[in-house]
Amino acid sequence: MAWETVIGLEIHAQLSTNTKIFSGASTAFGAEPNTQACAVDLGLPGVLPVVNAEVVRLAVRFALATNSSITERSQFARKNYFYPDLPKGYQISQMALPIVGPGELTIFDGEDNQKTIRITRAHLEEDAGKSVHDLFTGQTGIDLNRAGTPLLEIVSEPDLSSAVEAVAYAKKMHALVRYIDICDGNMQEGSFRCDANVSIREKGSDVLGTRSEIKNLNSFRFLERAIDFEVERQIDVLEGGGEVMQETRLYDADRDETRSMRSKEEAFDYRYFPDPDLPPLLVEQSFIEQVRASMPELQADRAKRFVNDYELSEVDANTLTSERPTADYFEATLAASDSALAPRLAATWVMGEVFSRLNSDGLTLEQSPVDATALAGLLDRIQDNTISGKIAKSVLDNMWESGEPADKIIADKGLQQITDTGAIEAMIDEVIANNPEQLAEYRAGKDKLISYFIGAVMKASKGKANPGELNKLLKPKLDG
Repeated sequence: MAWETVIGLEIHAQLSTNTKIFSGASTAFGAEPNTQACAVDLGLPGVLPVVNAEVVRLAVRFALATNSSITERSQFARKNYFYPDLPKGYQISQMALPIVGPGELTIFDGEDNQKTIRITRAHLEEDAGKSVHDLFTGQTGIDLNRAGTPLLEIVSEPDLSSAVEAVAYAKKMHALVRYIDICDGNMQEGSFRCDANVSIREKGSDVLGTRSEIKNLNSFRFLERAIDFEVERQIDVLEGGGEVMQETRLYDADRDETRSMRSKEEAFDYRYFPDPDLPPLLVEQSFIEQVRASMPELQADRAKRFVNDYELSEVDANTLTSERPTADYFEATLAASDSALAPRLAATWVMGEVFSRLNSDGLTLEQSPVDATALAGLLDRIQDNTISGKIAKSVLDNMWESGEPADKIIADKGLQQITDTGAIEAMIDEVIANNPEQLAEYRAGKDKLISYFIGAVMKASKGKANPGELNKLLKPKLDG
């Protein structure tokens, strides 16, 4: 039987605030256990939560970036359940009236076709604490530092048809929340994680199958592998005559499989009701317009501008704008140039030489030893023919290691390019005189030997001969 996959994602993005959603406790990562949970986070008697205005601003920013509706009168609710790391016995979330309504996000599927994924809603909620199972023999520790950390839960419609599409959507969302500065996207620290709702149905059917929810996937690789495993598991169950149970499952990366965690709860199981300690959240139009005015240029708009203003290809423009730090670095390089630096030259070096060294060293662009100003100084020397592109790569290596500017390295090592035509002609004449057999073969029709002579002259000049001048002078002399 032919099956098709149906996937919806719930993405939890930790909002980039200094304090928690309903208290003044710090959200900094890495503190000693239970040192950043105040009386409000612990739900002690007599305390009252107060909404952090910054989380509202960041949620509105997300709505504007995804063309989502904004609920001007949303409501916080209590989601009731018992778990050791939930000190109040309930989680403050949003149910019936989320702050962000329907929107959309466009992705490229596995075959580079555009596909629009509908966003159902995005709601504000507090995170729970963390259960620690590996520090105490036979016991579980509870760290409540994360309790009350602000989250934006972004829920998609079941519009995704494969693990590849799900990863593409998650990556696009990951880039977006970082682009608009609402989440740092650090998956290792739990700032960005996914739950995947997976089901299958007969191909051509419009009836949704019974779904399983795979919880807390904190890497794109795990997301893809978990979905692929779950799809195959459900197919095996149905084709074996069984029935897929609605349940919550966990992904075991060591065994590369999902396993049952508990039966899937419905909304009524949580006994949602409006939180009596929090009034309705009112978002005025004037506030929305203030947030709109502060929005950064979005990726799609920036890519179009790079094509129009810098005459870059669409591929290069999309690569440079896929992450905001990359686009900022590229434009900062252009701005720091002491000449009219060619955008294509800068784009080639950022995407090529800089990215290559970052990947090799396991660094992010923000950690680059060569900042945009330093790179501009190097590229200016290529453009004004002080050094060749080949020598520039060696200079960049030195800059990477020493932190010194390009001009100092070029001067100290005597790397200035030879542009004097007389000096280049003299080297050409010497190479030709020393290679009579190759010259005869070239004049007999072996045109490809010109590369041999170019290499010989560059070797004689220690790589300093200007390639343009060399090419212009060499062929006439070889042709006699």
